[in-house]
Amino acid sequence: MSKASMIPAPAGATTATAAGTARAKVRPDAPWAWLAAGWRDLWRVPFISLTYGVLFAGVSGFLTWMLFGLELEYLLMPMVAGFMLVGPMLAVGLYETSRRLDAGESTDLGSALFVTTRSPAQLAFLGALLMLMLLAWIRIAQLIYALFFGLAGFPGFEQSVHLLFFTVDGLAMLAIGSVVGGVIAAAVFAVAAFAVPMLMVREVDAITAMIASAAAVRANFWPMLVWGWLIVVLTGVGIVTLYVGLIVTFPLLGHATWHAYRHVVDGVAPSEA
Repeated sequence: MSKASMIPAPAGATTATAAGTARAKVRPDAPWAWLAAGWRDLWRVPFISLTYGVLFAGVSGFLTWMLFGLELEYLLMPMVAGFMLVGPMLAVGLYETSRRLDAGESTDLGSALFVTTRSPAQLAFLGALLMLMLLAWIRIAQLIYALFFGLAGFPGFEQSVHLLFFTVDGLAMLAIGSVVGGVIAAAVFAVAAFAVPMLMVREVDAITAMIASAAAVRANFWPMLVWGWLIVVLTGVGIVTLYVGLIVTFPLLGHATWHAYRHVVDGVAPSEA
């Protein structure tokens, strides 16, 4: 076991995990403290955080424009839902910025965009797994659509709104798709919630990090349920504002996720300063 993978935690506050890390039991209202700590980090380095948010919102808008331009707008909803699967990988630079703020190290945009991690190959492997899950979800969404509407072509974005929300088949498809997508998202959330920041700072393999993440989520089911709900709500706000809201909500969630990792995995509660 690498010495780098061991970070001490307050006595009696944690239990051991397979990854050799600590695992704290946190209060159900802990996610609000993570969010508050993320908000403080965002405004401690607003240029880095908001630039990150602008870049992310810009890429999201560009991809949406490309989908419409290529007449692939039927992929928009699965892609939006799939954001939850790959989101943890996209916020690595924000984790690094919060880590540097915690450690009293210097921060700059370059260190956020080009992060040096302790387990780069394993982090890349995890990223590939998450991308495969995204592609699998898109294929599953297409199969669910075909189950209800056959092989007929996509009727267009405006007509699809009526089809999905004002017909029996459309509502049934949304219900089944939401259940299937929710199960996939929950499973991916459990294994990736803490695995990504763990691989950023520790010399462990991806499978061990995923197992440790799932164990930490299971041990803190209710606070992690609240945290998952906050992620969905804040991401949804960012999306329905035509991605403008993501300029703030994405870096906010990224910074907050680092504090969630530190609290749950390392047993270090966020400072209220």
